[in-house]
Parts: sequence; C-alpha cells; structure tokens
Amino acid sequence: QVQLVESGGGLVQDGGSLRLSCQASGRTRSYYAMGWFRQAPGKEREFVASISGTGDASKYAYSVEGRFTISRDNAKGTVYLYMNSLKPGDSAVYYCARSTTSYEATSPASYGYWGQGTQVTVSS
Repeated sequence: QVQLVESGGGLVQDGGSLRLSCQASGRTRSYYAMGWFRQAPGKEREFVASISGTGDASKYAYSVEGRFTISRDNAKGTVYLYMNSLKPGDSAVYYCARSTTSYEATSPASYGYWGQGTQVTVSS
C-alpha cells in the first residue's frame, strides 16, 4: 500500500503564493510519476501538474502554466507544488496522486493512489 499526505494549503490573498507538499510512505518507488489535481465545489476533478519518475519531465494545465511549478525529492519521497500569482479561480481542494506509470500522465485514470486533499482558498 501507498499512503499520500498533502500539506501546505490555506487561505491566501489574490496574487499570493503557497507551497503544497505531498509525503509518500509505504511501498513507494521513485519510478512512478506523481501528479497534482484539484477539485472545486460543483466541478469535476481536474489535472494541474505532473512530473515523471525521474523528475526530468513535467506537464502543466494551461490555466496554471507559468505560475505553478512541480518538483520532487525522491530521497525524501516528497512532491511539491509551488503556486505563485494565485487567483480566486485557483481555489479548490488539491490532491496529490501517484501514477501507475513512469511518465507524466494527465488523466486521473492513470493514477492509482490518492491523498485526502488539502484546501486552498484564494480571496479577492
């Protein structure tokens, strides 16, 4: 089993920054890609960013590209999401997930393990 625990969410003003962390434990391997997704009330879960198992490739949703950065520290089993220039539209519960592959997939169907989520609220 794999456990994923997100942290770092909170309330921030429009234009502010946050860093989310995702700590993996259990039967983890750095081979697998990791991703961040988010879900706002009344909306479907959407892809935010993903990073390959080696950390040398990443993908971003168009809506966050240039503002968010995903990174990973395989020695610590941790994945980060640096969020800058936050907007009220970024408000959502953010979920960390572990892919079933090594490449930076964007579909939730490619992810087999999910964390419980951390709330991010951006006030205007």
